[in-house]
Amino acid sequence: MKIKILGSGAGGGLPQWNCNCANCTSARNWAGDVTPRTQSSLAISANGVDWILINASPDLLTQLRAHPELQPARSIRDSGIAAVVLIDAQIDHVTGLLMLRERSTPLPLYASGPVFDDLSSGFPIVPLLSHYCGVERHEITLDAPFSIPAASGIRFTAIPIDSKAPPYSPRRTASAPGDNIALLIENAASGARAFYAPGLASASAAVRHAMESSQLVLVDGTFWSATEMIDLGLSDKQAGDMGHLAQCGQPGAPGMVQLLDALPRATRKVLIHINNTNPILNPHSAEYAVVRARGIEVAHDGMHFQV
Repeated sequence: MKIKILGSGAGGGLPQWNCNCANCTSARNWAGDVTPRTQSSLAISANGVDWILINASPDLLTQLRAHPELQPARSIRDSGIAAVVLIDAQIDHVTGLLMLRERSTPLPLYASGPVFDDLSSGFPIVPLLSHYCGVERHEITLDAPFSIPAASGIRFTAIPIDSKAPPYSPRRTASAPGDNIALLIENAASGARAFYAPGLASASAAVRHAMESSQLVLVDGTFWSATEMIDLGLSDKQAGDMGHLAQCGQPGAPGMVQLLDALPRATRKVLIHINNTNPILNPHSAEYAVVRARGIEVAHDGMHFQV
């Protein structure tokens, strides 16, 4: 199966439109080696023609222009996007659904019950799309494999994870199972697996097992330190308050780097959903050197994998 990173940045992307941190300034001015990134999304295909979109970023149109294989042009109106799977209802993962409204047939949309609830009430994209292309709703059952007809030979499993419901959700302070999921993506023929979790506050036994059994791990790289946003004067919240496990651990509290260190040596480990403030975005930083010395990659738009 083919996996493409359409967007590797966290909410706001890089540069964020209103941010003048060191990374955003460098990316905006093309000064140094800090590369711009769009907001978080993957595309997965079994045949290289029909693609499953994992999250629909606000930057979706830019991402589609950068990946012409997602527009196979088999007819006067066409798209390689056969379905969309959502891992949560965060604005930076669902707003791109509005860009797909010109479809001539209902959009196959796969999400958990709580995500459909939020997208039908607090941020009512699903009923809104009923006035355009419409939505073919597929509710995901947690911890059970599911398949998508356009991705023959690929199995998906939604694993409930510890993170946060969106700020607009009534469950923001008390998340329900399914508000946030990780995806275990399996090549049914070979048994090869990929694990995807761009938002992860902690690692349950089920998450650790899924990561250990995967050849490719694409995991939360949002913040380097727990107090990154506080230290820069940009927020009063720690990484965990926003549903993210920082890479740099603290005494008695291992971080994402330590979690990835525990995986088998052959595992390909990639940090994704990287906030514009994270120093690992600068390939000359000490923090970037730390993760690369451990065999951990820093995702960028356009990376692709064969699993």
